[in-house]
Amino acid sequence: MTTWSHLWNTCDAFTVVGGKALATQVSAPANGSAITISSGQLQVPEDPIIPFIEGDGIGADVWRASQRVFDATVAKAYGGRRKIAWMEVLAGEKANNLAGSWLPDETLDACRKYLVAIKGPLTTPVGGGIRSLNVALRQILDLYVCLRPVRWFKGVPSPVKHPESVDMVIFRENCEDIYAGIEFEMGSAECKRFMAMFQEAFPSLYKKIRFPETSGIGIKPVSQDGSARLMRAALRYAVSSKRKSVTLVHKGNIMKFTEGAFRNWGYEVAEKEFAADTYTWNQYDRTAAAKGGQAANAEQEAALAAGRVLVKDSIADITLQQVLTRPKEFDVIATLNLNGDYLSDALAAQVGGIGIAPGGNINYETGHAIFEATHGTAPKYANQDKVNPGSVLLSGEMMFRYMGWTEAADMLITAMDRTISDRIVTYDFARLMDNAKEVKCSEFGSALIERL
Repeated sequence: MTTWSHLWNTCDAFTVVGGKALATQVSAPANGSAITISSGQLQVPEDPIIPFIEGDGIGADVWRASQRVFDATVAKAYGGRRKIAWMEVLAGEKANNLAGSWLPDETLDACRKYLVAIKGPLTTPVGGGIRSLNVALRQILDLYVCLRPVRWFKGVPSPVKHPESVDMVIFRENCEDIYAGIEFEMGSAECKRFMAMFQEAFPSLYKKIRFPETSGIGIKPVSQDGSARLMRAALRYAVSSKRKSVTLVHKGNIMKFTEGAFRNWGYEVAEKEFAADTYTWNQYDRTAAAKGGQAANAEQEAALAAGRVLVKDSIADITLQQVLTRPKEFDVIATLNLNGDYLSDALAAQVGGIGIAPGGNINYETGHAIFEATHGTAPKYANQDKVNPGSVLLSGEMMFRYMGWTEAADMLITAMDRTISDRIVTYDFARLMDNAKEVKCSEFGSALIERL
């Protein structure tokens, strides 16, 4: 069988899948340079090599449309002075078909070497293997921030009355919580062994398991280090972007030593490392206890008038209600993995759906980042040139901004605004909008290029 290493090192390689010979070219482009990092700052050349994963299902359609837009945007923004050297790497079904691996080591090596990458949606293997390719990439590369900006584009159909009030940026912790994958299947030898050890070591806690013989077990790790670095990233963003608040979203009233600790550690980072730039609800409570509520109110008002970021917290279930009823009260959100998963999709629904929701997975210390479509592979629409490429397009906008190419980022997002405002949309929006012009995926990309 042809090995993936052979495919990686061979310019024109063939392997047989389902009786058909497939060709692939996998090599670093000769006309590009690697992005590097120095003293915590990305060093982006004029011709950066950026690995991309096309994606499964509709991935090929949305990637083709998006890549044309990215190239046109960079050319327009910089007059031809800058150009991305794209480098395809494999993951998902395409990788499994060509290389016999859902996530080849060489793909990870390329992401490590070139720092910044972008990907389409990936299929999660069924019946074993990697639990989730997306989670695996985040865990292996320690991409501890899942960055999800949520905003409304004029004209996009929405189920809420005032989607324009939604303008939030979610910092979701990406490597801990139940997504760490520490689970024991009910009835398995591992689960029985764990139960026996747990019963022996912690008999009073073991009694809290209502049906131990028929229970699966999951472990939820939440660390001070992981919580602190996420909060640090959220606060740096809030301060540099002149956002008004950071809300720690948690379920600490129930999970006191994981989610409650996350809340406490978040406040500690704000007060110890960002004291000059923030004012916290903890500070308010201390002042109120010592001097009364009127003094605390005056202190907070003075801090906010001076431009300091308000750091507060909110219980997760209440947050899911209030992002609907009081969206203007939320700005930057810092939260744990599962809460962030729920919140980002719930907010996306308010501004047009997950089809145009972008995402970035980032390690700010090493510089590594993978920007991605946040929707699924929708295989029934594959190769129909039909679906909305917005999620990949806006993830590319995030990527440009992360690289410091703000002119290209601004140009792309403005063109997206103009295209949708002109009611030129794919089928998912066209069926919900009056007087819309329905276009194909590729045609939406062309319309956006015309409006750069």
